[in-house]
Amino acid sequence: MADQAFAERLRQAMHACGMKQADLIQAAAARGEKLGKSQVSQYVSGKVMPRPRVVDLLADILGVAPTWLATGEGTAQASAASSGPLSSEASGAQSRTPARAAARHEAAFNPVPPQPSPHDQRSTAMRQFNKSSKLDNVLYDVRGPVADEAARMEGEGLRILKLNIGNPAPFGFRTPDEVVQDMRQQLPDCEGYSDSRGLFSARKAIMQYAQLKHLPNVTMDGIYTGNGVSELIQLTMNALLDNGDEILIPSPDYPLWTACATLAGGIPVHYICDEQAEWCPDIADIESKITPATKAIVIINPNNPTGAVYPREILEQIVEVARKHQLMILSDEIYDRLCMDGYEHISIASLAPDLPCVTFSGLSKSHMIAGYRIGWMILSGNKRCMGDFIYGINMLSNMRLCSNVPAQSIVQTALGGYQSVERYVEPGGRVYEQRNYVYEALNAIDGITAVKPKAAFYIFPKMDVKKFNITDDEQFALDLLHEKRILITRGGGFNWGAPDHFRIVYLPRMGVLREAMADLADFFEHYRQS
Repeated sequence: MADQAFAERLRQAMHACGMKQADLIQAAAARGEKLGKSQVSQYVSGKVMPRPRVVDLLADILGVAPTWLATGEGTAQASAASSGPLSSEASGAQSRTPARAAARHEAAFNPVPPQPSPHDQRSTAMRQFNKSSKLDNVLYDVRGPVADEAARMEGEGLRILKLNIGNPAPFGFRTPDEVVQDMRQQLPDCEGYSDSRGLFSARKAIMQYAQLKHLPNVTMDGIYTGNGVSELIQLTMNALLDNGDEILIPSPDYPLWTACATLAGGIPVHYICDEQAEWCPDIADIESKITPATKAIVIINPNNPTGAVYPREILEQIVEVARKHQLMILSDEIYDRLCMDGYEHISIASLAPDLPCVTFSGLSKSHMIAGYRIGWMILSGNKRCMGDFIYGINMLSNMRLCSNVPAQSIVQTALGGYQSVERYVEPGGRVYEQRNYVYEALNAIDGITAVKPKAAFYIFPKMDVKKFNITDDEQFALDLLHEKRILITRGGGFNWGAPDHFRIVYLPRMGVLREAMADLADFFEHYRQS
């Protein structure tokens, strides 16, 4: 709650000086400093905590002690040497005498206690309800502070190009007609709960799909449907992890994995995917991060955010590491039907019949039905050592009763029918051609390089941080949003350690992408982070 506490003190100091947000910006400019309108808005609303240098600037403008403004410690009153009344030019408000300014500060920071209402029967103030401390280290920047700022801008009537989230429908990708028609026909039969694992017809189709992928030892009772893969990831983390258990997760990752592991009490340990090796996992780095507390390893293949597809030899090496250290393998394969350029997707569980494996997939991306919320997980391989874990999975699955029954009803049709996604990812298809264009356009920008994605619909370009003086990738994302009205997700949002990457979704039609790439090129031509 540090950001909210800071925001409350900031608003208090602004009220004491009779200043508005615009006055802060004007006063900073009079000092030769730059404060953006959205920056100040986020500070005042408590969405972002400013950097120390900005805290000092705000304290100087408002005539308060920097330590008090930053932490609440000490007194609000600044020393005479470091503060004083603001001029009308600096504040944009009417001129004030030192006595008046001092009086305003005294009234604001030492207010007269409110007199109790005769109708107020409480003897003490109502307690504050803070968010759980379990959320302190949870991150989900795909929809985070920068996306919140974009929503605020949209509320002011500005149009924002959203390249931050893989949501096919807004960009004109349509669900196959037979899938929609099948749901319409079955809707009257979907009014009640299903089995907690899912409809028989859905699980049967998923089992047959698993057999085509050569997953070993798959049975109907080892298949669970969910409201998207996201729900099943959270369910799995809660069933598997005790407090202090470590779990290996790739960096960059899809941030839900790290968030769910953290909420479950586990400790995410990030292993590196190597950009120089086309974003494949670094096996030596994986080995170096295994401890007696390590319980499982997560792979995301095809990968989000990089679009990498892991070759058989890399998967075999991961299996060997898991075998050596007796780890469970959790494989996120939601993009397995969106491979391009002839690359073959191999399910890692097919290479590990002797290990406990959980494979996650669904229809959101392959059938362009993200809003239907239908995913599944498949338990395979060595189930003898998973008995108690399966008991936990069943308990949690029963507690949520079942997943979306209308969405389950179309799984059989979707998996067994015409696969329209194949037309999208072949030469001449929308996803294929848009991938090629964005890859070439990004690499043509001075200071930007990108590895060509082999699957999915994301690209994860690298910025020359020295050239652009980038030290804060969230600030970069905000600057891009404010100047070009393009919303992207910063690399740090995918648990990538350096501020040198960002993710772009290349789902918009070619005409929109051309405009977006031209805007990006123009932005980077002059951008230098202050």
